[in-house]
Amino acid sequence: MDSIAKERVLILDGAMGSMILALNLSENDYRGGRFANHQTPLEGCNDMLCLTKPEAIGAIHDAYLEAGADIIETCSFNSTSISLADYGLGETAYEISVEAAKIARKSADKFSGGGKPRFVAGSIGPTAKGASLYPDINDPAKHSIRWDELETAYYDNARGLLDGGADILLVETIFDTLNAKAALFAVSRLLEERHAAVPVMISATVSDESGRLLSGQSLEAFVISVLHAKPWAVGLNCSFGAEKLTPFIRRLSKVVPCLVSAYPNAGLPNQSGHYDETAEIMSANIESYLKEGLINIVGGCCGSTPSHITAIAKIARNYKPRDLPDVTRHGFFSGLEPLYVSDNTVHIKDTVNADNRKEFLQSLNDGEYEEAVDIARDMVEGGVAVFEIETDDKKIMGEFLDFALFNPYLAKAPFFINSSRLDVLETGLKHLQGRGLAGPISLEDGEDEFFRKAELIRRYGATALVTLVDGQGHAETDESKIEIARRVYSLLRNRGYPVENIVFCSPETVRDNSIFLRIRDNCPGALLAL
Repeated sequence: MDSIAKERVLILDGAMGSMILALNLSENDYRGGRFANHQTPLEGCNDMLCLTKPEAIGAIHDAYLEAGADIIETCSFNSTSISLADYGLGETAYEISVEAAKIARKSADKFSGGGKPRFVAGSIGPTAKGASLYPDINDPAKHSIRWDELETAYYDNARGLLDGGADILLVETIFDTLNAKAALFAVSRLLEERHAAVPVMISATVSDESGRLLSGQSLEAFVISVLHAKPWAVGLNCSFGAEKLTPFIRRLSKVVPCLVSAYPNAGLPNQSGHYDETAEIMSANIESYLKEGLINIVGGCCGSTPSHITAIAKIARNYKPRDLPDVTRHGFFSGLEPLYVSDNTVHIKDTVNADNRKEFLQSLNDGEYEEAVDIARDMVEGGVAVFEIETDDKKIMGEFLDFALFNPYLAKAPFFINSSRLDVLETGLKHLQGRGLAGPISLEDGEDEFFRKAELIRRYGATALVTLVDGQGHAETDESKIEIARRVYSLLRNRGYPVENIVFCSPETVRDNSIFLRIRDNCPGALLAL
C-alpha cells in the first residue's frame, strides 16, 4: 500500500448506510431466519445484515469496487458490544465484525488483479457515547461511558475484523478523542499480542465551522493527541460537504506527518434527510483538495454513492498525491488546545504561584474539587502551561479529573499526572483526551519495571517524565546525573521508544543549567522539564 500511495491518490469507497437505505429493506429482511423471534426491533441495524443478508452487503462492496475504489470499508461501523446493545445484540459484536470483514475480503479479492490490488479497511465507529462528554451538567462525576468499557468493546471489534481478513483498521468518525484513544490502545494491545503490523487509519469529524470536535478539542490538538499510535493516515470524514470541509483539510495537511485522508458528505442533508449534492458537484469540490496537494486518500461519506466515487476517481487520476511534510513531533502537548514548547524545554513547576499551588493541593486532598478546579483554572489563566496533579490516591485522581475536565478554561491545558503508583497514573491517563505527561519513572526498581511503566505511558498517548534515579538512589554528582540520563536514553531508544516521549526532570538539575545543557547534548531530541 505504501508504494501505491506514493504513486497516486488512493480511492476510498462511499457511504454504506445510504446504499442500504436505497434497498428499502423490511424488518424481516434484517431479522432473517436466525433472529425471527428477537424481542427488539432490528430495522436500521445495518451491521446485522452481514449475518442475515450478506449478499446485499457484498453487492454494495462490488459496486464501489467497480466504481474505482482501492479501499472498501467493512459494514461494521456499529459492531461493538456498546452500539449493538441498543438492539439487544451486544454478544454478537465479534461475530458480526468477522463476517463484515469476510464479505469485504471476498469482494476485494474478486476485483484485485491487473496490477491493481484492492484493500479492506475494517471500520471501527465511535459508538454513540462519549467518554469526555458530560450527560448531566449538574454532575461532573457522571459519564455515559468509561475507558475500560470502551477498550474492551473496541478490542473485540478489532479482533473480529482482523480475523475476518481486514488489511487496515480504520478508527473513524471520531467526535471524542478519548474514545479514539481507547480504540487505539485496544488495537495496540491486539497487534502486540499477535506480533502483527497492520496499518491504522484515524479519521475525525468536526462538529462546527470552528473546526472543533464535539468533545471540544481543536483540530490541531486532536492530531497531537493521536500521533502516538503511529497512524498510516489521519483525516476527516462526515462533517460537511467537501467545499465546507476544505479549510479544515488544509489545516490538517500542514500538521500531519503521515498520509492525509478525506471523505466528506455529499453536501448537507435537506429537510427530508436526503443529500442533494450530485457526483459532478462533489467531485468538483474535491478537486480543490487535489489541486492544492492536500490529500493522499479520498472518498465519500454520508449520501455518496458509486456514481460519486466514479467521478472522484476520474478526477483524482489527474493529480499527484500529497507529499509528506517534514513535521516534527517534538515538544507537542495538548489539552483542548495545542501546546508547543521550544528549546526542548517544558515547564511543569510553577514557582511563581507557590501559595496557589499549596491551596490547590489542600483542596484536592480535602475532596473540595470545585474549589480545587477554581484555583487550578486561575493558575492556567495566569500562565501555567502544563497543570500538575500530584496524588497517590486513585480515587482523588479520578474524581478531580471529572471536575477538572468539565471546565474548558482548565481543560484547554495539558496535564501532568504525577504519582508514584502505576494504578494512579493509569487512572489519570484514562481521563485525558489530550497529550500530557505522566510519571515520575526511574531505574530505581530495575529495568523491567521501568520499561513496563514507560511503555504503558506511551500507549496512553502521554510522555514519560524520567527522574535521575537508579538502584543506588538519586544521582549526587554531575557525572552520575549525566550517566543515568545517558543510560535511560540508550535503553529506551534501543527498544524503539519515541524520543519525543522522553522528558528528563530532576530537582537538583533544575538549579544547574550547565547540567541541563549536557543532558541535552548527550540525549538528542529528549525534552527537559523545569
